[in-house]
Amino acid sequence: MAQAVSVGSEGVVAQARTIGRLWLDAVAANRSTPAYLAERDGAWQPISWRDAERAVEELANGLLASGVLKGDAVAIVGQTTIEWALFDFALALVGAIGAPVYANSSARDAQYVVTHSEAVAALCEDGAQRAKIESLGLAHLWTFAELDDLRERGRTHAHEHPDALREAAASVTEDDLFTYIYTSGTTGPPKACMIRHRNYYEMVAVVDRLEDFTTANDVLLLYLPLAHNFGRLMHLAGPYVGYTIAFLPDPLRTAEALLEVRPTVLPSVPRVYEKVHSAIAGAFNEETGLKRRIVDWSLSIGRRTSELRQRRLPIPSGLALQHRLADRLVYAKVRERLGGRLRLAISGGAPLSKEIAEFFDALGITILDGYGLTECTSAATVNRPTRYRFGTVGPALPGTELRLADDGELLIRSPTVFAGYLKDEAATRDILDDDGWLSSGDVAEIDAEGFVTITDRKKDILVTAGGKNVAPANLENDLKAFPEISQALVIGDRRPFVAALVTLDPDTTAGMTEERKHARVQEIVDEVNGERSRFEQIKRFQILPRDFSMEEGEVTPTLKLKRRVVLEHFASEIDAIYSS
Repeated sequence: MAQAVSVGSEGVVAQARTIGRLWLDAVAANRSTPAYLAERDGAWQPISWRDAERAVEELANGLLASGVLKGDAVAIVGQTTIEWALFDFALALVGAIGAPVYANSSARDAQYVVTHSEAVAALCEDGAQRAKIESLGLAHLWTFAELDDLRERGRTHAHEHPDALREAAASVTEDDLFTYIYTSGTTGPPKACMIRHRNYYEMVAVVDRLEDFTTANDVLLLYLPLAHNFGRLMHLAGPYVGYTIAFLPDPLRTAEALLEVRPTVLPSVPRVYEKVHSAIAGAFNEETGLKRRIVDWSLSIGRRTSELRQRRLPIPSGLALQHRLADRLVYAKVRERLGGRLRLAISGGAPLSKEIAEFFDALGITILDGYGLTECTSAATVNRPTRYRFGTVGPALPGTELRLADDGELLIRSPTVFAGYLKDEAATRDILDDDGWLSSGDVAEIDAEGFVTITDRKKDILVTAGGKNVAPANLENDLKAFPEISQALVIGDRRPFVAALVTLDPDTTAGMTEERKHARVQEIVDEVNGERSRFEQIKRFQILPRDFSMEEGEVTPTLKLKRRVVLEHFASEIDAIYSS
């Protein structure tokens, strides 16, 4: 069947269901609202769709002038900025394959992505990011500061070759690769998920079948890293839906940006909601007398209302009246701390605590939790504004099929399932069968109404509260490479940072004082951390008084750790690590 084509601005043609097509349709819509908000000189400056269109077109022509062609991999190393986003669309138009790298990646990790993807060029945020990969000798290595020069070269190229971009965009098909997203494996180096244009187009277009989700009138604050599928999805969905994206490079400034941008939509990982929850709960606990009684009463009203909304039952008029009063007295003041306009909060990248979700819903802020994998281009399930259940990750997205394997593992089939792992056919076969079913690695339950609850992690990959994937086996093996370490268990799933439980070899550490033992383990941890990105570094550790043993049921006969048993047996030590 012949594919439909779309003619966008300046006569550029893109195939159906490509990211180039998505962009061209967006700029042809002639929207009056800003495309983006970018922080410039201490103020948030609006960027029009016309200005964004011009920048992408000039960058795309600049890439062609530099010899970057369809199928070439190009790395992007930087924080969440408008430069990153516009360059991504330029790559899509010429058919190059984006290979994003986290801004906080170590030089070793950044070089791995560039080398493994066989990137021919890279865009780096600044000199510090450029220094990470400069030794690789790429043909082109640009920084954000050099993009004006690339655009100038693009203008010259467009004048000399007026049909070049049109022809390049027309050659891109929906089955061509759009990006490589690198995700940590349980052992060995990261794997590169190959994601086609149609995978991401379908992922973005699913919003058409989600009621009351994002709209063209929304303003979305985006601090999520664009090297992560969650952040990438929000960035690509902006032009498709038409909402305005405010890019925030520094996630530590989210609280400040909420007040300045006053977004209507906030996508986030659970860690941010946890911090806001702690701040609000702490402020509530400091209240005394009449104010404390008002807070407690308002929370009770909010919880009763939330329970009825979750069950999709009508709210009695008396309770509704009390809720409006509680909103004026308490809820509205809390929402003002989040900008005052927030209507939709989305959580992804890691599980969201049911208790925290219920707390916010009682205050009139519903956080919609979702679930997915990089291998299915981000999301497979999500709670809806009018259909949600806390403690679950919602029902399947439209067009996504779910089923449970005999062992309870969640299997996924959808148009968003990836093309496989780059240069790793064996790993692809392990996770994707001939009928298109993707093995999630997570054990789940699906109730009668289709709501999915993730009950266990079949694979040992850790997902921190910040949404970062960490392979514990890699860290554990490196720790155990030192003779002083007998056993090691790395923890951090749903936690704010990575930590470790270690046991010591009695012979090697004989004669050491307790102070010296602790100092030596710290030296080992520092050395193990040295070559790693910040998010996967071990921040704290606890030395245990004994080894893990078969007698206690903590290791198998082949001496493999039974992770869940160890976590149960040393729960108090783990709590001490994270509460100190």
